[in-house]
Amino acid sequence: MIAELGHFTLILALCLALAQAVVPLFGAALNNRLWMTTARSTACGQFVFVAISFICLTLLFINDDFSVRYVADNSNSLLPIYYKISAVWAAHEGSLLLWVLILAGWTLAVALFSRTLPLDMVARVLGVLGLVSIGFYLFVLLTSNPFERLLPFSPPDGSDLNPLLQDVGLIIHPPILYMGYVGFSVAFAFALAALMSGRMDAAWARWTRPWTNAAWVFLTLGIALGSWWAYYELGWGGWWFWDPVENASFMPWLAGTALMHSLSVAEKRGLFRSWTLLLAILSFSLSLLGTFLVRSGVLTSVHAFASDPERGVFILIFLALVIGGSLLLFALRGSVVARSASFDWCSREAFLLGNNVLLIIAMAIILLGTLYPLVADMAGWGKISVGPPYFNLFFVPLALMLALLMAPGAVMRWKTNELSDLANKGLLMVIASLTLAALTLLIAPVGFKVMPWLALSTAYWVGLWTLNDWWQKSESGRGRWAGARRLRGSYYGMQCAHLGVAVAIIGVALTSYYSEEHDLRLGPGESTSIGAYRFAFHGVIDVAGPNYIARRGHIEVFREDKSLLDLHPEKRHYTVGGQVMTEADIDGGLFRDIYAALGEDLKTEGAWSLRIYVKPFVRWIWLGALLMSLGGILAMLDKRYRRLNRASVGAGRSTRGAVLGAD
Repeated sequence: MIAELGHFTLILALCLALAQAVVPLFGAALNNRLWMTTARSTACGQFVFVAISFICLTLLFINDDFSVRYVADNSNSLLPIYYKISAVWAAHEGSLLLWVLILAGWTLAVALFSRTLPLDMVARVLGVLGLVSIGFYLFVLLTSNPFERLLPFSPPDGSDLNPLLQDVGLIIHPPILYMGYVGFSVAFAFALAALMSGRMDAAWARWTRPWTNAAWVFLTLGIALGSWWAYYELGWGGWWFWDPVENASFMPWLAGTALMHSLSVAEKRGLFRSWTLLLAILSFSLSLLGTFLVRSGVLTSVHAFASDPERGVFILIFLALVIGGSLLLFALRGSVVARSASFDWCSREAFLLGNNVLLIIAMAIILLGTLYPLVADMAGWGKISVGPPYFNLFFVPLALMLALLMAPGAVMRWKTNELSDLANKGLLMVIASLTLAALTLLIAPVGFKVMPWLALSTAYWVGLWTLNDWWQKSESGRGRWAGARRLRGSYYGMQCAHLGVAVAIIGVALTSYYSEEHDLRLGPGESTSIGAYRFAFHGVIDVAGPNYIARRGHIEVFREDKSLLDLHPEKRHYTVGGQVMTEADIDGGLFRDIYAALGEDLKTEGAWSLRIYVKPFVRWIWLGALLMSLGGILAMLDKRYRRLNRASVGAGRSTRGAVLGAD
């Protein structure tokens, strides 16, 4: 009965999505206020029914109802309760239900927090979100129903959850990542609403920015969590593999980063309007492309869902409709919102445009490397693999160039700047950055290498520009603290995010060039030295978990002949499915990680193969991502975006006639 209730409420949500899409959009076109007001109520009702459907699926997992195919395939009676709950989104059907729940949640948030927006704009935004929702509801109901029964014969127990997913990473990573993916649908809806209404002014950019910032924050956190999960769970000691599914989330992040900066120009100077609309369309389109890559069966990845390729055809058609329809609308209406204006090349606008171009070039390079093997296979050119050497060759120089432009661009004035002042300050920053980076590598016990020196110099370059700008702008006759408090939240958000980029660059550079990685053969009582540490292997013992048995190793780590810590990596055998998984043990710190994983039992006097890594500054990668996310939150909470007053809305209405001018 619970499964049937969940299925029925999902159908009701589809019906409300149809009403949300059709009635408000016609109401906005006909200027019918009553029809436009239905947008909020249908959005609220849609969320309620989707939430009920999701709760029903969760209860089926908790109650071990193996008469439901999806539960039988992804759970087991021995599975701990918290993994039963996270198993709801562990595979294709449930993750799609989570997707539509989050989409309904974003739609509800727009409905609740858009009271000061013009009614016709709200109707169009919610109407577009309703159209997107229809596509996903049809996808779930027609091809990916999570409530399908196994009747009349159902198994007494389930097949178990993939051991790779029996981890806290599954609990927190997919929901946060999906919040970012789906969140760009709001920016997409605002872009199409602007094209429909012919209204894209400073007020429109101000309405759109907090939603874009929120989606970007979630996507940043989701990518960082995925990197952290891969680092400790796969047993390989890596934090990024340029896997196609990793690329699928990184591409909309790059486009979304460009969109955030373009929105700031549109708000402050009224420039790059057409470009901003295209970036909003591109960001969400790339999110849909990621969905296609993960769920279509066209690629092989440790992150991909094993699914029927026929489902990929549905997503591909939906993707073509969304991208094709939005680009057609842009072609028909883009000139309505465009505005011709010039800007000085020595200005913040010019530097932000340069950053945008670099971000999109980087995104295009990743897109090419991700899709080229698929195109080659379809064209009969054979199986072609595009790996890290390609991505690193092109992306790393672009990332460093991006950081070099980002630092001065963030502190320059709008409209124009004195070239001599910029050149003099830039020269001092270059000298200081190169000197500090060289001193850091010479003082630290790691040795001097050119590429880490250049990367550290870039990080110092960003940090010095940021701190110098804050020092100047916080000057005040009432004291520096009073001056610092006067600065806006959006300013602190920008600077915090840029410092996060610098911190991440340090982490990537140092861990990439100074990590020590060793595959060893050790028996009980034997030891080996790696860098400043000595590792003594004391053998393995058998331990039992809730649904697995494990061989747990004991490795004692010494430094200067003093016992420092103990590591206990495991080799787990899951009893239901018979899979064997490696569980690494990591001693993490701010300046280094010591990472140990068990390999294979060599069957010789208790000897095992071991994998031991010493990875300096690896946590700075995720610390940088956290600082970037914090920056996005600070910018989003700026008073200008937390409370759009009636005056700004009125200004947006009054400028509508001016906006309708042709390019």
